[in-house]
Amino acid sequence: MLISGAEAIVRSLKREGVKVIFGIPGGSVLPLYDALYDADIKHVLGRHEQCVAHMADGYARASGRPGVCVATSGPGATNLVTGLATAYMDSSPVIALTGQVARPMIGKDAFQEADIVGIATPITKYCFQLTSVEEIPRVFKTAFTITSTRRPGPVLIDMPVDVQREQAEVEFTDDMDLKGYNPNPPKVNHDRIKKAVEVLAEAERPLILAGGGIIWSGAHEELVKLAELLSAPVVTSLMGKGAIPEDHPLSLGMIGMHGKACANYAVVECDVLLAIGTRFSDRTTGRFDEFAKGAYKIHVDIDSAEINKNVNIDLPIIGDAKEVLRLLIKELKKLQRIKLCDAWLNRIRELKAAFERGAEESSGCQLRPSTVIKLLNKMLEPGKSIVTTGVGQNQMWCALHYIARSPRSFITSGGLGTMGFGFPAALGAKVACPEKVVVDIDGDGSFLMTEQDLATSVTEGIPVIVIILNNSALGMVRQWQHLLYRRRFMATNLGRIPDFVKLAQAFGAEGIRPASCEELEEALKQAMKNEVTTVIDVPISQEERVFPMVLPGKALHEVLVGEPKS
Repeated sequence: MLISGAEAIVRSLKREGVKVIFGIPGGSVLPLYDALYDADIKHVLGRHEQCVAHMADGYARASGRPGVCVATSGPGATNLVTGLATAYMDSSPVIALTGQVARPMIGKDAFQEADIVGIATPITKYCFQLTSVEEIPRVFKTAFTITSTRRPGPVLIDMPVDVQREQAEVEFTDDMDLKGYNPNPPKVNHDRIKKAVEVLAEAERPLILAGGGIIWSGAHEELVKLAELLSAPVVTSLMGKGAIPEDHPLSLGMIGMHGKACANYAVVECDVLLAIGTRFSDRTTGRFDEFAKGAYKIHVDIDSAEINKNVNIDLPIIGDAKEVLRLLIKELKKLQRIKLCDAWLNRIRELKAAFERGAEESSGCQLRPSTVIKLLNKMLEPGKSIVTTGVGQNQMWCALHYIARSPRSFITSGGLGTMGFGFPAALGAKVACPEKVVVDIDGDGSFLMTEQDLATSVTEGIPVIVIILNNSALGMVRQWQHLLYRRRFMATNLGRIPDFVKLAQAFGAEGIRPASCEELEEALKQAMKNEVTTVIDVPISQEERVFPMVLPGKALHEVLVGEPKS
């Protein structure tokens, strides 16, 4: 059948089950947009290409399906880069479609030309550039396979405008070009499974570290079963938050630079550490050479490149987290004996009690970060809500105090730490899960980086709730200056600009500034009923700081639970 390249792209998207794309049109994608005019694919018009990439990422993390974003050539494509790097660092399946100048003009510095394939190659799983209409079905089938198999990640397809315009006979098949790439999960070494079972069954102080790989593989139920079978406490990385219900008796919460002190100490004191789907980032481990120094370390990951990259491992197991956990459970159930860990569980209870007594508590009706987030815990219904975050103090307060009870209910930028991520990611999550309440916990500095897409939320009818923990500062940078730079506060004071209530109203959204806990609760109740986005501006003190904190270059056992003595 004779069709245009643009029509072949639309058909390829529909064959992959794409129902929504996030984008901004421009000259080099106009043929595609013309083809979309007649397609039953929803298009969400963003106001900045970075935001459409974050929306596609939020959509992917909330749904588990690839998110798709579109941008024109040159500056449109380069504006996607921060969003693609964010998705790449956090292993999120995003398909980026970029316009490109016509094939004869490539390499001639044509108007709005950029070598986006060269630019994006280090921050994607793979990049394609279309060279003919006939190859479009194969390229799109391959791209969607690569983005969502093994360790997920973003894939870019660069689309010269003349390829979009040209017509050709196109055959739609499931053929792919996967030279050097096997989409099937690696085969698990059963001898290593048996060895892991022997070690775990004899452990006196076992501990499980759950990373984001648990969530992407859908292995959360198996994780809980294994933990209960071993009576092993579970800590998580930031990306693993929600892998186990955080109100489960065996859950200790997040570890790392701003992890819970009891969770950090559990890592220090365990004798066997089973780490699943985590890359041992520096923010998770503190000093690599001190991380779980006395423990026998078992590392389960689908990506062999992560083994021994940061932390030396005693027993690596390469494979999909869900399959490996199922095999571990199966083999453990065959054993007649699993060592009792009563003394270890008592020690864990002691750690939790000791550090909970010293943790920040909500008091009276004073609006403090923990107060706000604990109120959300009370008001948001498990399984029917999603929380996203910006980056900075707001992110860490949320990671510490928000109780994630299910996977995909907590979405944040981990590896890249992208300020501005929370709001557009919330819009993408809401599009993926329109029946859920979606709340972005943000900081004033972070929200200001992408606030223009309030226009998208209003015009496209995507109502979310934004809670701004507003300290009129770049709070996390200010905290570092306070602790490490002798309180020499430089370039971190944002002032009370803008007025976020008026800003929201200018975009046609709702804006509220509560002055008490009672007013905040009423604001949240109203926001959950509103059919437009609601921005809740919560003033907090610049003196609020995030603790616990492991200072750079320190080990997890050196965690500060409060202000250091001067």
